[in-house]
Order: sequence, then C-alpha cells, then structure tokens
Amino acid sequence: MSANEVQTEYSPQRMGPFRRAVLRGLGILLPPLLTIVIFLWMGNTVAVYLLEPLEDATRYVMVEYLADIRTPSDVDIRPGAIDTVVVDGEQHILTSKGAVTIDDEVLLRTQDGKFIPQDVYDFVSAGIGRDPMPTDAKAIYTWYVNHKWLPRRFVVPVFLCLFLLVLYLLGKFLAAGLGRFFWNQLERLIHRVPLVRNVYGSVKQVTDFLFTESELQFTRVVAIEYPRKGIWTLAFVTGEGMWDLRGVAKEPVITVFVPTSPMPFTGFALTVKKSEVVELTISIDQAIQFFVSCGVVIPPPIIGVPQKDAIGPQAPPALDQAR
Repeated sequence: MSANEVQTEYSPQRMGPFRRAVLRGLGILLPPLLTIVIFLWMGNTVAVYLLEPLEDATRYVMVEYLADIRTPSDVDIRPGAIDTVVVDGEQHILTSKGAVTIDDEVLLRTQDGKFIPQDVYDFVSAGIGRDPMPTDAKAIYTWYVNHKWLPRRFVVPVFLCLFLLVLYLLGKFLAAGLGRFFWNQLERLIHRVPLVRNVYGSVKQVTDFLFTESELQFTRVVAIEYPRKGIWTLAFVTGEGMWDLRGVAKEPVITVFVPTSPMPFTGFALTVKKSEVVELTISIDQAIQFFVSCGVVIPPPIIGVPQKDAIGPQAPPALDQAR
C-alpha cells in the first residue's frame, strides 16, 4: 500500500451539505425542545405527587361525608310514591319503579338499592354520554363530584394559589428561629440514613444553587492559570485577599472561586496574585453556562474576537475559519 493510499484512507471526511444542515437544524431545535420537556416533566411531577393526591382526598371527603346517599331504612316510604308490598307487616321496595318523594325532594333508587337526589342522577346521566351508568350510588356521586365540583379548570388555579401560599408560609416559617431549628434537626436525621443522605445531599446542592440566594457575591469573571502554569481556568472574583497573604506575596492579591463542571455550585476558593489574573469581558451567567456545558457553550464575545482586541491569552479563531 502506497503512502498516498494510506493518506487517503485516514484523511478526515468532511460533512456533506445535507448532514451539516440536519445537524444545524437539530442544534437549533434541541434547546427549546429540551426546555419544554423539562418544564413538562416538572409540571407532571407536581401533578402526580401533589395535585392528584389532593384531588383524591378532597373527592373522598366530599363523597363520604357530604354526599346525600340514603339507604332504604332512611327513606320514609309512602304508599303510592312507589310500588310497595307488605310482607309480615313490613314494607319492601319493588324494583319496578325507583322514585320516591321526601319533603318535596325526588329521590331515585340506584341498582344497589340506595337513593340519591334526582338532579345528581340526571347530571351524571346527561354527562356520561354513551358510557355505561355506574351501578352503585357511591360511584354515581364520585362521578358527580369529580365533574361538578372538581374539574381541572377550577382545581388547577386554586391549587396554584394554595401552593404558592404554602411555599410563602413555609419560607417565612423556616426563616424564623424556631422553624430553622426544626429544619436543622430534620436534616440531621436525614444525614444519618446511609443511602438517603447521599441522594438528599446532591439534590439539596442543586436546589440551593437554583432557588436560594447565593452567599458568594461574584463581582466579575477572570481567568487564572490553575492547577498549573499553562492551563487556564475561569474563576469568579469574590473579594480582596487576606492581608497576611498579601504581605507574603509582596503585591495585591484577590480571592477567587473556581467552579467545577458540570456542577458550578461546588469548587475551590483560591487566593491568587492580582497581577496573574486575566480580566474577561463575559458575564457571570455566560461563565456559568460555560461550566454547566463542560466548555461546549462558549460565550459569544470570545468566539472570533480579533487578536488585537482579545483580553488575556490569544483568542481562538473564528468558527467559520476553523471549519
């Protein structure tokens, strides 16, 4: 095999126009699609583990304690209201007719022998359509409560308002001294469980980073040579360095926070010489995106910056030129 054949065999293949267009379209479509998927997953999680259990509990209470379901012994059967027969001096309800009027209220008998108001029965019968009618009074009342008093167009807004109110009260309670004490005791108990503490610790780090105010006041983004010379790492300036270290370094020092990828809420606090720090023109949000993406998402100001305008080390070439 000749050298030219070897070179041809191992030469990199350039993407065709079709493949390049497909990948470009995929890169445009994936970010909004994944964002929608994440929000749908969060909404589905809240619905499955919070909304639906509350709906089931409310429906159970309304059916068990508020439903107007009467047994034959509760109904004062009047002769002529429904067909009756006397057996051993007792009246028994025949199955030919199922209506009885009690205090000007019409009750209908269900297939299990109990009585419910006629308006409830008519509402279910009209709304159920071609589906078979429930056979017992409790099932009829469950359908009635679910569609009359607990439709999603009413439940979801009320649930969101109550959910926000609970979050507000919980935040106020945990901010107080007593609430913080109980919460700390609960977290100590969780950290004693071997498997649970690992999962809880990781989840808590993510939620603290996303939903709580960071105690670190990042002022700007810089680049330092870490962990050795020749390797550049992005860092956040958190403040001035300690005075004792300034005396040892014999020049001004600053304190920086070096995040880790892909979880930028953990990292290292370093004290470096101010003269060895390279100031960058990117924002803190862009730097966080850079860490979360493990360097895949490069802040736009850095891509294609001319060498004479670049800050710090040599800027990478433009993306089009690299291709």
